[in-house]
Amino acid sequence: MTLQQQATDSRLPDHAAADADISVLPRIFDEAINIAVFERALPADIALSAKAQCQTERAWQFGWLGEINEAFTEDLRRHLPAPEAGEALIEDIATVASAVAFLFETDTVGVRLRLLNSAMCPRFHCDNLAVRLVTTYVGPGSEWLPEHAVNRLGLGAPRADRPEVAADPHAVQCLECGDIALIKGSGWIGCEERGLVHRSPALAGGEKRLLLTIDPA
Repeated sequence: MTLQQQATDSRLPDHAAADADISVLPRIFDEAINIAVFERALPADIALSAKAQCQTERAWQFGWLGEINEAFTEDLRRHLPAPEAGEALIEDIATVASAVAFLFETDTVGVRLRLLNSAMCPRFHCDNLAVRLVTTYVGPGSEWLPEHAVNRLGLGAPRADRPEVAADPHAVQCLECGDIALIKGSGWIGCEERGLVHRSPALAGGEKRLLLTIDPA
């Protein structure tokens, strides 16, 4: 069941918030919430711009730490595999990054855009940071576990004696391509033991994923 289907069925976990309106994102500040999802269908021009950046055999990534300004957009344009088709994607990334900076009252954000041809973090884990925005422009979205389906004794480096993190594998939730999610990690004050447990999705042979993550700094 997708996150959108679950929200429609009114069975979204108490620690999650999701809506088709961007106003849901500030709910990440609610003490009980550790994932807030703006359910967004990608506009056609952004989807086409993103797909154009995936027409390459090599995996690539772009990183930026600083303000979201003209220097940022120029640097991103220089690093795109198909900059001539990149304007819609660049504009969207700049808009999303600026929104993160505004929401968390900071001038500095860490932006990373990656083209992946394999799962980046295939094991369920919890980020050791306060909060991160994740969105997928091409390919499957991130997967996460409701709290009732998590065995936190399984978190950490894999060992023979560690139990599986997913106490109920059937409870795995999937973000949709285009969704914008804010997820709390163990670095969020008051959420040290309740950071969202999530993982990268498996990719089929030849499948690619264009992933954006943004961290307020």
